[in-house]
Amino acid sequence: MIRSFLAIELPTPILKKIEGVQEDLRLTRADVRWVNPEKIHLTLKFFGNIEESRIEPIFKAIEGPVQNTSPFSLKVRGVGAFPLIKNPRVIWIGLMNGEEVLTVLQNQIEIKLREIGFEPENRPFHPHLTLGRMKSNLGREALVGRMEKHQEEEFGDFQIEKVVLFKSDLKPTGPIYTPLREIKLGGP
Repeated sequence: MIRSFLAIELPTPILKKIEGVQEDLRLTRADVRWVNPEKIHLTLKFFGNIEESRIEPIFKAIEGPVQNTSPFSLKVRGVGAFPLIKNPRVIWIGLMNGEEVLTVLQNQIEIKLREIGFEPENRPFHPHLTLGRMKSNLGREALVGRMEKHQEEEFGDFQIEKVVLFKSDLKPTGPIYTPLREIKLGGP
């Protein structure tokens, strides 16, 4: 069994800017489990633990939607939270100017994966990059104030050219993500 997910990687310059904002938010000392900036990615589908024999069928299923989608650009902008910025549980960075194409792609992937036995998410897809998750309300007010300062922050644009299936090994020091396979957008 391997723990896996389908995602889009971010370019290093954007990850560096995200790391800077995350460091600023950490200064609040809020009780947050922060995501290592090197591990931040855009998840399209989380599979959890699957048999290794399912990797090939996953790739065959998603090949059509991915290859029929031309490469496109996304703007990374703004800090927010689920459910609300005033009551953060998940702290995120937003995506714009391409999220419609991304949402269509993700939906087509879900349809194809359902055909091979993977149930779709039971909540709508909201493209975002997770920065951290609140563990308790300790430091929440200071964190909210600091997050509001970054609501309009620009992190840059990047071109999405491929989708990657990652293996996730959970370690005491944090997860280790290993790319297993990738499919290029717009064709083989």
